[in-house]
Amino acid sequence: MARKGRNISGWLVIDKPAGPTSTAVANKVRWALGAKKAGHAGTLDPTATGVLAVALGEATKTVPYITDALKAYSFTIRLGQATNTDDAEGEVIASSDLRPSDEEIKQALGQFVGDIEQVPPQFSAVKMDGQRAYKIARSGEEMELAARPLWVEELVLTDRPDADHATLEMTCGKGGYVRSIARDLGAALGCHAHVLNLRRIWSGPFNASEGLSMEQVEELAHTPDLDAYIQPLELGLADLPEVKCTAEGATRLKNGNPGMVFAADTEYGDECWASFEGKAVAVGIYKAGELHPSRVFNT
Repeated sequence: MARKGRNISGWLVIDKPAGPTSTAVANKVRWALGAKKAGHAGTLDPTATGVLAVALGEATKTVPYITDALKAYSFTIRLGQATNTDDAEGEVIASSDLRPSDEEIKQALGQFVGDIEQVPPQFSAVKMDGQRAYKIARSGEEMELAARPLWVEELVLTDRPDADHATLEMTCGKGGYVRSIARDLGAALGCHAHVLNLRRIWSGPFNASEGLSMEQVEELAHTPDLDAYIQPLELGLADLPEVKCTAEGATRLKNGNPGMVFAADTEYGDECWASFEGKAVAVGIYKAGELHPSRVFNT
């Protein structure tokens, strides 16, 4: 049975509070807008705050590009304690009286910049033998989770409130676990550490400072005032090169066929998106004057 709702496409940027899951936030946005379809780009843990971009309608087709984009986090770590969840929600499993200096922290950060390998936390959504790791971890079983590659563009110490705490800012690519950074930094410093709080400052083209609070979403629910905050779906394609198509090319692309495009700095084999009169028509691969579509937008 087809889901009821309005056919609206675009992005609504939310400044997620601590507490709800990312899916719960997306569902609340869908309800508030009466939208037929909504999803989110890049899951935030329930305890985390900050930018959560909710895709509506056809914008859900651009979610992978936001998930792949660079994003920045500000987080405070508690030095001297390791927990089983690598955050403040878990039980303390090891402690130390050792407290590193600011200089020692800054020196240690270097090993977590660039192309690194990162083992996800035991309490994470990665799959192990077909099961979510957190489900296995809850049963008290320890797992050998495989390390995953992560690109870290920047990791800096921004504040040291006291000997027990340090605030860091990280810019990274897809699939990074801030909790793993805290855990591994604590191990490198020989003092243990876990994440106390975490905030995503920006994700691709979206900033937490532009985000609506959940109170605002509830207050403006089912009114045109909330619609006014919807941003164009094309923002989700900001990291891809744009090519322009003719009316005929747009028609061919909308039917799933290769269409003629005008490309200035695009090379054969590049993934890009085609626009007609400023609106996204399709994403695909550029080959010899044509775009071969992989995703088509029905707006």
